[in-house]
Amino acid sequence: MVNDLHDGILAIDTHVDIPWPEGPSPFEDGPRCVDLPKLKQGGIAAVCFMAYIPQGHRDATGHLAAAGRTRAMLNTIHAMAPADGSGGVLTRTADEIEAAFAAGKPGIIPAIENGYGIGRDLTLLDEFADMGVRYITLTHNGHNEIGDAAIPLRNLGDDDICFGGLSDFGQSVVDRMNERGVMVDISHTAKSTMMQAVKRSRAPVLASHSCMRALCDHKRNLDDEQLELLAATGGLVQITMVSNFLKARARTNDVTVADIADHIDYAVKRMGIDHVGIGTDFDGGGGVKGFMHIGQAANLTVELGRRGYGRAEVEKIWGGNVLRLLRQTEQVGAALSSPAL
Repeated sequence: MVNDLHDGILAIDTHVDIPWPEGPSPFEDGPRCVDLPKLKQGGIAAVCFMAYIPQGHRDATGHLAAAGRTRAMLNTIHAMAPADGSGGVLTRTADEIEAAFAAGKPGIIPAIENGYGIGRDLTLLDEFADMGVRYITLTHNGHNEIGDAAIPLRNLGDDDICFGGLSDFGQSVVDRMNERGVMVDISHTAKSTMMQAVKRSRAPVLASHSCMRALCDHKRNLDDEQLELLAATGGLVQITMVSNFLKARARTNDVTVADIADHIDYAVKRMGIDHVGIGTDFDGGGGVKGFMHIGQAANLTVELGRRGYGRAEVEKIWGGNVLRLLRQTEQVGAALSSPAL
């Protein structure tokens, strides 16, 4: 049966938002697209839950508020893994993700969407890394102190170009993320920022939730040159499920798992099977007809099987590739932090 492709795989969704400041419980099967019961229903082993920080003014007041929100959201993500074992397990490494999977417990992976949360302070990056953050999306919509975003925000006074890519501070951020074993995420960044970050990073980078610009001409999507650079450096693109990233001007009911699979197909053909994964953006705008919550994840796997993907390929797309990249990033961090002999 095609559904056997999904059963028992170590599947990881690399991008899921959380309600803020309040919302339905993650421990009950409720209105959230992703909660712990739905993870079990959908056969998903682990999720990167986001501390999403909307871009604000790049001044002391804005940076202070962004850091406070980041800290509070990370604590909320931690609370999904209570010490009594009644929820998920906080997983800080690839080995811990695999151990949680073996124990039948959902892995909770903290991440930050928008480096605005660290302002211009690398000690905040260290603090958040100590809280288990496994990747940071360098920008969101709107330029920040790290670099230029794909979509400037005119209401914040953004011009099309601010730094022409990574700022000097942004280069130090990438360096420090490498040293701390934190993955560099280039979704949302301008092409200039993305290309420079990939070349600067000593570990492969990922796009945690992006689609193919050749199939849908949206500023948030990646073009062929970007895909080729990611593949050449060992990086990943995690295909997302936002309707108008999948198909121009589409709404949720206009797209299906077939449209997601079209983007996966394109990425695999352009980059190779080792460089493609899935980041749904559930609870942040993601969702298509037939895959409206994480409990329906097998529907996408069925479509992949229909297109000829086998078990080994599905395992790579659903989790194996991002586990490999996380391990590589950890290894780079360990090597950089080791004293020179």
